[in-house]
Amino acid sequence: MSETSLDAKQIAAMFVAGARRLESQKEIINELNVFPVPDGDTGTNMTLTIVSAADDVSGLYSTGDISMESLCKAISSGSLRGARGNSGVILSQLFRGFTKVAKKIDGELDASTLAEACDKAVETAYKAVMKPKEGTILTVSRAVSEKVSDLVDSGETDMKTIIEGAIAAGDEMLLKTPEMLPVLKQAGVVDSGGQGLMEVLHGAYDAFCGKEVDFSPITSGGSKKKPETATAEPPKLKFLYCTEYNIRLKENFNFNVKLELDYKTYLESIGDSIVVVTDENIVKVHVHTNDPGMALQRALKYGQLDKVKIENLLLEEEGKIARAHEHIEEKMSGKIAEEPATKADEPRKDIGFIAVSVGEGINEIFSSLGVDMIIAGGQTMNPSTEDMLNAIDKINADHIFILPNNKNIVLAAQQAANMTEDKDIIVIPTKSVPQGIAAMVSYMPDTSAEENANIMTEQIGLVKTGQVTYAVRDTVIDDKEIKENDFMGIGDSGILAVGTDKTEVTIEMVDAMIDDSSELISVYYGEDVDEATANKLAEELSAKYSGQDVELQFGGQPVYSYIISVE
Repeated sequence: MSETSLDAKQIAAMFVAGARRLESQKEIINELNVFPVPDGDTGTNMTLTIVSAADDVSGLYSTGDISMESLCKAISSGSLRGARGNSGVILSQLFRGFTKVAKKIDGELDASTLAEACDKAVETAYKAVMKPKEGTILTVSRAVSEKVSDLVDSGETDMKTIIEGAIAAGDEMLLKTPEMLPVLKQAGVVDSGGQGLMEVLHGAYDAFCGKEVDFSPITSGGSKKKPETATAEPPKLKFLYCTEYNIRLKENFNFNVKLELDYKTYLESIGDSIVVVTDENIVKVHVHTNDPGMALQRALKYGQLDKVKIENLLLEEEGKIARAHEHIEEKMSGKIAEEPATKADEPRKDIGFIAVSVGEGINEIFSSLGVDMIIAGGQTMNPSTEDMLNAIDKINADHIFILPNNKNIVLAAQQAANMTEDKDIIVIPTKSVPQGIAAMVSYMPDTSAEENANIMTEQIGLVKTGQVTYAVRDTVIDDKEIKENDFMGIGDSGILAVGTDKTEVTIEMVDAMIDDSSELISVYYGEDVDEATANKLAEELSAKYSGQDVELQFGGQPVYSYIISVE
């Protein structure tokens, strides 16, 4: 007996079943990550995206009073707000496009409308990506949609036949993805996002065929192990005062490279956590020291002081440590670290900043550079679109810059920008923490938001980033044979170094990043590296690259022992 249409209740059951199937397979999908890093998270991101909507759909289903319009609203809104990572955002856009068509149906979804909805889903997803790449979830979704259209155009109306044909086409295209993307072929995997989509469709088909669906809430905390709770005991402070100020240079004063280096050397003799950035006639300075007066007195040799801010770190420590611990504990869930609730009640200002960050030291750097709200996350866990929206709501500003600081978070940030109506949201497409820091340093307070967006975007293009971590499995990438537990130096465009010695791999990675125009090497060491080891690395880099300035700072980031930038 044929079935030629689907009602809202059937679609709801299929959607929830698809979410459960994806949730059950998320670890397998995570393992398909091309780079064998400890944080492959496509399966987790896609699961958290769909679960955000599936629980809403289950709630609707349980009432027994479910319409196509209310169902589509739950699917679209829930997945859009819950979207994490590029794969999750694309999945949410597929659902958004599908529901744009389906929500207009008064009654049941027939074959022709199904074809139209699938076509709209693919169109919407492709439009969401600036440079669509074939061999990905987009390609697999298009194969599914085209098969539905072909069957419907040939006169087929039976839903079972259409769904079976569409799934077969998607599975076939998934197997072809390694031929479209050489990096997949070399790693011996299919596209992880495409695999995730097919798990959803297989689960939906099971429900269509009558398999019982569990409508209880789906709990999915992701694939990562929850970090241990940090102790509340504050560390001993070596330097007491966080000191920030601008130096407005004397007229026609040449604050050249030598003077800048001399000043940094002086600051290093009285403190740490040093940032000195020259921008035309202004020098921005940040230092932790026990004698702010000495830093300020030396600065007066070069010009007038402006925007001086001195904070007693001992008095602030308890609150800062608590917030830092919240960052660490919440990095796995993508939650926003707590900030004072009065932010949104403060007088409206022109510009506000949001940065995605993880690591006590990196969080501190962003805060010192003027970031209003830090979203805990990054490579170890991509925050959701809703996390971005919540942060936006907490900042009372006309223009808000978002620094994603990870290529897998840019789409979620852009989606949040598109969903915000009462504020101008500007996403600076920073793909690494060093790019985010460079963008903040280049911000000019007396310049318009539009001009700053151009300046900041231009600045991040001058920053090369490398990250050192370890491999979780054997593989071959970029013709480099990688063994489990090897250290890898990963650059902006691929693997730069592989080996069994972390320091050697790090130096080899930096060597691949350096060129004749390089002036500054910044090293942010992670939570697994002690200060003495980090200092030794900095000394080796300084000796090897005597023509460049080497800056060392505590980042405290997990998973990546070193994040290094070259400018």
